[in-house]
Amino acid sequence: MAAVRASLAGTGRARLYPGPPRPIMTHKAVIFDLDGTLVDTAPDLWRATNHVLTSSGRGEVTLDQVRAFVGYGARKLIARGFTATGGPLDPENIEPLYEKFVAYYGAHIARESVPFPGCVALLDRLKADGIGLGICTNKLEGLSVKLIDALGLGAYFSAIVGPDTIGIAKPDPAPYREALRRMGAETARSVLIGDSETDVLTARAAGVPVIGVTFGYTAEPIQSFKPDALISHFSNAYEPIRAALAEPKLVKTGVTS
Repeated sequence: MAAVRASLAGTGRARLYPGPPRPIMTHKAVIFDLDGTLVDTAPDLWRATNHVLTSSGRGEVTLDQVRAFVGYGARKLIARGFTATGGPLDPENIEPLYEKFVAYYGAHIARESVPFPGCVALLDRLKADGIGLGICTNKLEGLSVKLIDALGLGAYFSAIVGPDTIGIAKPDPAPYREALRRMGAETARSVLIGDSETDVLTARAAGVPVIGVTFGYTAEPIQSFKPDALISHFSNAYEPIRAALAEPKLVKTGVTS
């Protein structure tokens, strides 16, 4: 893990979110997943995965395969890559490969990653409404901060929580609640927006509504996990979010053809 810590040096990991010295109290909050929800990170994750695979004598996986593999953290992504290219990885060998992945990915984190269409406009609108914004992801906190800052999105979020922030990953609800705590929003009405079963399970465990995005990374359609609402583009997200923050249950979706 020393190599992982070294690879995160200077990424922003030391400056914990929220950015302000004290949390900003908010009565409503939106917590986003990161990969496949806020940002299309698959191309850079794909390159990092293939870097690890080819350096181990394996073939490459496709971009579509990586899109289906994402969601449970880098170790699971690597393991799935090995399974897809010749056989399962010996669990004893995962840590050096994980460190290699983190080092490579951290050095190329925003080469092709971009916010999904309509994302920034939605963040502007929610922020103008005084709604608190946070991120709860299974990407390491330092890498998440580095990515968000590289894309110029850091000012929008008052909390970014990864699996290493408190040592617990989604779908356990603890990281979600930690994001709310850092935002000063423990008692706020909140909603989780994500792209996978992991996000739906996290929201259910936390007792909050969940909006699924249909453009994210999942081997099985997000609809099959029964989120409270669906959106196919961030331009359709505002009304379902407002409904989630106003009502106990959602009755509308933002799906378009």
